[in-house]
Amino acid sequence: MFRQLKKAATFAAAVLATTTLVSAAQAADYPEKAITLVVPYGAGGASDLAGRALAETARHYTDDQPVVVVNKTGNGGMNGARYVTEQKPDGYTLLLSRVGMALYPAVYTDSPVGWDDYTFLGILESTPMILAVNAESDIQTIDDLIAKIKSSNGATTYAASGPTAIDGFTVQALLADTDMDPLSASTLVPYKGGSALAAALLGGHVDFLAISAGSLMPHIEAGKMRALMIYAPKRMDALPNVPTAKELGYKLAGQVGGWSGLYAPKGLPEDVVAKWTEILGKVATDATWLDLAKKRGSVSVIGDEEPSAYVKSQFELYNGMAKKFGYIQ
Repeated sequence: MFRQLKKAATFAAAVLATTTLVSAAQAADYPEKAITLVVPYGAGGASDLAGRALAETARHYTDDQPVVVVNKTGNGGMNGARYVTEQKPDGYTLLLSRVGMALYPAVYTDSPVGWDDYTFLGILESTPMILAVNAESDIQTIDDLIAKIKSSNGATTYAASGPTAIDGFTVQALLADTDMDPLSASTLVPYKGGSALAAALLGGHVDFLAISAGSLMPHIEAGKMRALMIYAPKRMDALPNVPTAKELGYKLAGQVGGWSGLYAPKGLPEDVVAKWTEILGKVATDATWLDLAKKRGSVSVIGDEEPSAYVKSQFELYNGMAKKFGYIQ
């Protein structure tokens, strides 16, 4: 019996050693085929544009292997996120993550994917969000807007994807910061997608909104919208006179903002993680990536944040707000 057990143990060790060597060899040769980059939201939106910009740039550093963008939408981005977490952790299926990957599990306790069910490869960009009104509005400043909301008894309206979406939290955080009820001081009117949200403001169907810069900048530059405040770490070069929520002293709103990251399934081999660290380091200084980010109104932050710590802090921020606003009892 002892001899049999010893023989089995020796065989198991040999299999493990062989598997380890094969895995290491595979990782060393990575990538040997096309890489799928899953974007968990629809085509044409901020996440899709970021994903395609990364694919366009990274392909120059993936040993001539293409990076193919695939949109897998639904359930607040969780359908695409869950799909990636269920794939083999070999580096050939990656996720273009957004703030929703931290926000959704922070708000919904039954989220199909946890905030930390991934291998974090990097935070790619900060995507400013802009609080804006129609250019024909009598609201000229953020103080004007706050005064109007306070005097309206809930009659002012804003467009957002939903109360617990990032563009819902942008407004609710501001309301909370100004001692108003985040759920009743202004009325949310739901629309799907950045273009529909922008159209609602352009058409005079809502009083204001606070959504991604990429969806609003063309209208602001055309003189059809007026920007009042930026949700971002610093002012936008394209809007140098528009203050940020942080510099205006808004505690919660000053922490809210959009971003993109790159995730992989949990358990990605260290050599593949190292390869993507190398690739992203090159993307960070690539003129194409930087130019496309600027056109989207985004700021490249590759290498500025330790990804797992940053995502954890974002989860904790929105989980705290969800509890404060009553979405989680």
